[in-house]
Amino acid sequence: MNTRAATLLALSFVASALPGLASIPSNATPSVIVSTAREPVAAGPFAPTWESLRGYEAPEWFRDAKFGIWAHWGPQCEPGMGDWYARHLYFENGPAWGPNVTAFHRETYGHPSQAGFKDVIHRWKAENWNPDKLVALYKRAGAQYFFALANHNDNLDLWDSKYQPWNSVRVGPKKDLIAGWARAARANGLKFGVSVHAAHAWSWYEPAQGADKEGPLAGVPYDGRLTAADGKGQWWEGLDPQDLYEQRHAPAEGFAEPLKIHERWDWGNGVSPPDQAYSERFYHRTMDLINTFRPDLLYFDDTALPLWPVSDAGLKIAAHYYNQGAARNGGRADNVIFGKVLTADQKRALVWDVERGAPNDIQPLPWQTCTCIGSWHYEKKIADENRYKSAATVLQMLADIVSKNGNLLLNIPLRGDGTPDDASLAVVEGIATWMDVNREAIFATRPWKIFGEGPASAGAALSAQGFNEGKGKPYTADDLRFTQSKDGRTLYIIGLVRPTAPLAVAALGTAAGHLDRAIASVELLGSAAPVKWTQTAAALKLDAGAPAGPAGPVVFKVSLR
Repeated sequence: MNTRAATLLALSFVASALPGLASIPSNATPSVIVSTAREPVAAGPFAPTWESLRGYEAPEWFRDAKFGIWAHWGPQCEPGMGDWYARHLYFENGPAWGPNVTAFHRETYGHPSQAGFKDVIHRWKAENWNPDKLVALYKRAGAQYFFALANHNDNLDLWDSKYQPWNSVRVGPKKDLIAGWARAARANGLKFGVSVHAAHAWSWYEPAQGADKEGPLAGVPYDGRLTAADGKGQWWEGLDPQDLYEQRHAPAEGFAEPLKIHERWDWGNGVSPPDQAYSERFYHRTMDLINTFRPDLLYFDDTALPLWPVSDAGLKIAAHYYNQGAARNGGRADNVIFGKVLTADQKRALVWDVERGAPNDIQPLPWQTCTCIGSWHYEKKIADENRYKSAATVLQMLADIVSKNGNLLLNIPLRGDGTPDDASLAVVEGIATWMDVNREAIFATRPWKIFGEGPASAGAALSAQGFNEGKGKPYTADDLRFTQSKDGRTLYIIGLVRPTAPLAVAALGTAAGHLDRAIASVELLGSAAPVKWTQTAAALKLDAGAPAGPAGPVVFKVSLR
């Protein structure tokens, strides 16, 4: 099996092992009601109920934006070993998927009874981070919004957090990373988003309560049990490791089994339920983030809303956030919240996010795919083995997603020092080159009557929160996607693979009955050569010779009378 196939198999295995990832009904009753005394919910048209949140409509700017770039960057990028490092390091025999970090961590940092993830944070300096340069590059590649990771399941806040002492100003880089990203995004005229993942630290870090079962340190607890009193004379003196690891509770049965977290992601199946103090800390931290930076977009790595249905914290955060947006926009929220694995009614309250995948038809409401060219956190091995998605692959995905009323949020991995590697820079440059020619077929467009045609149009079924990426048939020159201008006078035919022979577009034959106007002209974007075309009952036939242009999909612009 080649390396790429092995990677796809691993992702498929993880997705298939997620029985708990089903939608959570809106009529569930939370048991933990957070106090709003310290961080009140802003007044406005939205109340902290699902019924009230269903009055939300995604703003027009988001529907026009189509493409964002994400810096899913934090202390877990420092080792260069990929996603979920802060959890995986606590498994004595390695995780069930991804790189085996056990030996690496012990050789690089030390045994987790002494040197756990807190010590990785201490080593992380972000010394070459240049947000202005990076965001300017992403804008040139066509990004209309930029996302920064505000915290991950590792529970480190990446701003000068009022409620989390373990933050990037006090430890690690000693920099306010979110402030730097926000300034750079807004200086470049991009909408600014933050992603919040910390709701799951409670159970995600439970392996840090464990200990080796074999070897010279068998039975010696990992550092997830340390308290502030243990810090005397240590670099972290004055900090409480429990504010980072959040292990003030008894772990759930089977907590040392690597895959158990997935079936408990929705706070069921034997999970140890988060308590009042934990829920309120999460609420306060997230409200502080929103109030400090006023982000235009807010991503939660949660089913529905964070801590739902254990707590009402997510409902209160959402109402507050939408009311802020409504206050500056004449009573209608101008900001966006993303949620995963949503019910039909929840898709009216939040924008549906699909992780590493896409639905197989046009969606009635705007939605978003989030994906990465490699691993979510930087994994050096992927770059070394030339396994990043190519620019052409990303652009095929973008065309497919936009044709179905979606947006694409693309993570470009950054190393611990804050820089992209040469391979990922080449991907961004390839996207930028294509956008110079073809951007009008993407931005400020709307879906056409059908999203496309071709042998790979059926796609593959979604699994859990997405995970159908790369599972359908390979694209061919006959696989086409359609977008149209908002006034309906221009139709774009996006050929996902550069044709080597004339195309026959069945959806535009007169017998199909899709066109309300006659075709006035057809041109190939980026080419001065005329396109020969004829329309019959069976198809619109297009002959552009051997089309030149940037790598990636080709775009035919059809002007209608």
